[in-house]
Amino acid sequence: MRELIKIGRLRWLHVNNPDERDFDEFENKYHFHHLDIEDCKQTNQRPKIDIYDDYYFLVLHFPVFDRQNLFVKPRELKVFWGEDFIITVGKTHWAVDRIFEEAKEQEEKGIDFEVGTSDALLYTILEKLMAESVSILKKIGLELDLINRELFSGKARRIIERLSVTRKNIIAINTMFKPQLRVFNKFESGVVEGFADNMEGYWGNILDYYNKMWDMTEDYGELIEGLGTTFDSMQTNKTNEIMKILTLISSIILPLTFLTGLYGMNVLLPLEKNSSTFWIIIFIMIAIGGGMVAYFRRQKWL
Repeated sequence: MRELIKIGRLRWLHVNNPDERDFDEFENKYHFHHLDIEDCKQTNQRPKIDIYDDYYFLVLHFPVFDRQNLFVKPRELKVFWGEDFIITVGKTHWAVDRIFEEAKEQEEKGIDFEVGTSDALLYTILEKLMAESVSILKKIGLELDLINRELFSGKARRIIERLSVTRKNIIAINTMFKPQLRVFNKFESGVVEGFADNMEGYWGNILDYYNKMWDMTEDYGELIEGLGTTFDSMQTNKTNEIMKILTLISSIILPLTFLTGLYGMNVLLPLEKNSSTFWIIIFIMIAIGGGMVAYFRRQKWL
């Protein structure tokens, strides 16, 4: 599916599911490099920006939630960016589809779209994607707050599940964002000049957005590791307390078991003929058990 809108001299071609005819047009009409066209045929390309005399080719990744709204996955954005055109290729981020639909509706109504250059349109797309990415990061931040509050609730299984899901999401976002830092640095450093004047401030704003997201990702990564370490320590301490109690109980029962086993033997033993032997043994067992409990308490083991 391909759609085209015109904004003055600017053309935005949105090719959602490109086929061979589209790739032939890219090569014969626009004269795009064949390696860039090969990248469009494949998925999960590394983030990059290829610079040519008359156009740029960008591959970027941005996070989205899956259908269960549980796990974060990357959504690829491939853009051919020229002086009077923007071409978005492949199954891209839903935010790009929304911007395109808004521009299409305004074109049908005869309303001028708010951008007039390819640089401004690319900036609008990137800014929207950055805003949506920040929104996803804030949701992860809220999840971390909830985990922090539930850490002492005793619901170990639920906490483990939430820690695992959140850690996986943070790792996924980190994997997406880290390779793209050098790509966005090229905008502000002037390596990517663009086609319009006075765009330096806008590219700087995009880089600020990205640095903010990267800082949030790093902070959340450190926080999830801290929460995971705290939870593991709490579970280890709880296990140690249980083992200590069981050991003390075993220590108390051991001499009592020995005494009862001894008088259960079919041999001659002291007090065997005495009619009060049973109660004497019970008294001795109580005294031993009580004495051991008192000793454990004095040693602050209980």
